[in-house]
Order: sequence, then C-alpha cells, then structure tokens
Amino acid sequence: MLFYVIAILVIVMDQLSKYLIRAYIDINETFTLWGVHLTHIENSGMAGGLFQGNARLFGVVAVFFVIGVLYFRRTGEMKGSLIDCSFGFLVGGAIGNGIDRLLFGQVTDFIIRTGGILNFADHAIEIGVFLLIIYGVVRWFKNKH
Repeated sequence: MLFYVIAILVIVMDQLSKYLIRAYIDINETFTLWGVHLTHIENSGMAGGLFQGNARLFGVVAVFFVIGVLYFRRTGEMKGSLIDCSFGFLVGGAIGNGIDRLLFGQVTDFIIRTGGILNFADHAIEIGVFLLIIYGVVRWFKNKH
C-alpha cells in the first residue's frame, strides 16, 4: 500500500505543479515563490537537456521501467517499507515525466537547482535512487552477518 500511496502522491503533485506552471508562467520567465527560485522551461530531451527531440522515446523507456519495477515487486525478492518507498518514488517520478513526454513531447521543468532546472518528478526519482542505495547497503550488511 505504501508503494501506491507514494507513487500516486508524486504523480498528482508533479502533474498539478506542471499544469500550474504551464498555465500561469511564460516560458523562460523566472520568479520566486516562498524563497525558491523558479524558471519555466520545456525540455524535449532527458536530464540536463541531453538528446533533445527524443522525449517520446524516453517516455516509452519510462513505460518499460515502470513495468520492470512492477515485475520486481511481484517476484517478492525485494520486500519491506524501504524498498516500497524507493519504488514508489521511482515509479511516481517515471510516470510523472512519462506523461509529459508521451502527451506533450517535452517535460515541464521549473525548480532551479545547482546543476539545472528540474521538476517534482525529477526530485522524486532522486529520492527513490537514494532510498534504493540505502536498501542495497542495508541488505548487503544483513547478508554479510
């Protein structure tokens, strides 16, 4: 259940924030909200603006990624709340950006951060990867003892 709750919350927050940015902020417009600097950009590539024009291809990759995660969850090899959280953030982020890529051919980014401009889905994916690494380390230590 934790997996689904996190994934759905990430998708809803991501899509709602992107809708509001697209509806009310012009492309390349910069503003500050609650001390956070934001700029509306549209990215038709992947992270860091690499491979521009391939958004739909990355959307298909996201679909296969989500199928893979669902498969791993079904096998039951990876269990526990930590991996459920990790997979929830990863799947929510992949679906959030996948929706943009498949429907619009580009992803709406707006959160300025060192290294680029991201969105909620990108941050969710980063959290999911971080939790996956922690899960791997914990599992390694448990198997070692």
